[in-house]
Amino acid sequence: MSQEDVVRAAVREFPDFPTPGVLFRDITPVLKDPAVFRTVIDLFEVHVRANYTKVDLIAGLDSRGFLFGPALAQRINVGFIMIRKKGKLPGLTESVSYSLEYGKAELEIQRDAVDPGQKVILIDDLLATGGTMSAACELLTRRGAEILDCLVLIELLSLRGADKLKPHRTHSLLAYD
Repeated sequence: MSQEDVVRAAVREFPDFPTPGVLFRDITPVLKDPAVFRTVIDLFEVHVRANYTKVDLIAGLDSRGFLFGPALAQRINVGFIMIRKKGKLPGLTESVSYSLEYGKAELEIQRDAVDPGQKVILIDDLLATGGTMSAACELLTRRGAEILDCLVLIELLSLRGADKLKPHRTHSLLAYD
């Protein structure tokens, strides 16, 4: 069994959650099993090392990007920064609003989190419509960062979130229709 197959086998499916017609992909078993979690970080690390000679920071999206980001950052020996929901970070921040299917949301970053020209990889658990990741890219671009890649554990291809992130690169470990 390939490493991707090991991870895919750990993702549980819950039909009709949180609403009828939705097939929810649950990553809880991935986090619960140290070997599977390590495999996820291994796969992210292989991708990063194969594609980038210089990375300055990993930026995790609130909140599940905080699960994968620090482990990956430690593996490749770079810092980790948080992109949070509005109102969760102290000090001077910069924020961006974005649309969701059910309304609006805001993300923010501390102004001193990233320096102009730093090379950053974003990470989260899921890429669906791309709204949250796109907003995070906008925040980092405003701060002068160079976005290398947007990494996710799961991509829902039918929602075409990667299209919304162009010209930024995306890489998903698992893709579902």
